[in-house]
Amino acid sequence: MKLRSLLLILVLVAVGGFTALNWSVILTPTALNLGLADIQAPLGLIMLGLVIFLVAFFLVYVLYLQTTVLFDTRANAKELQTNRKLADEAEASRFTELRHYLEAALTKLAESDKAAQAAVLVRLEQLEKNLALAVEQSGNSVAAAVAEMDDRLKG
Repeated sequence: MKLRSLLLILVLVAVGGFTALNWSVILTPTALNLGLADIQAPLGLIMLGLVIFLVAFFLVYVLYLQTTVLFDTRANAKELQTNRKLADEAEASRFTELRHYLEAALTKLAESDKAAQAAVLVRLEQLEKNLALAVEQSGNSVAAAVAEMDDRLKG
């Protein structure tokens, strides 16, 4: 229990005890001046009624404040939930966009790789043809040189 609540309960118990101990004095009629007229009434009972009225008024006021705070808290919680949902959707959207971007980039990279691979294969075929031609020319040169040497040896 909070200190304020405990203090409030102690004050109310003290007022109740004081009232119980002095009940006969509270009910004693007294001459009261109301400004417009003089009347005979128990001053203690009137004061006790005012205290009870003020306590009831402040209890109603506190209940009103707590209700207002509760409604505000619920409205803020709903707004927070809505904002959290929007943020989650935005984050999911960003992840989806990032996935699409990465897929496009990887597709582009794969196409570039295929083009580079095709270019390398074309270049390799060209080099292979050049090498075959060079080997054939070397073979022809060696064959011509051997034939020339054979002709010289025979002749």
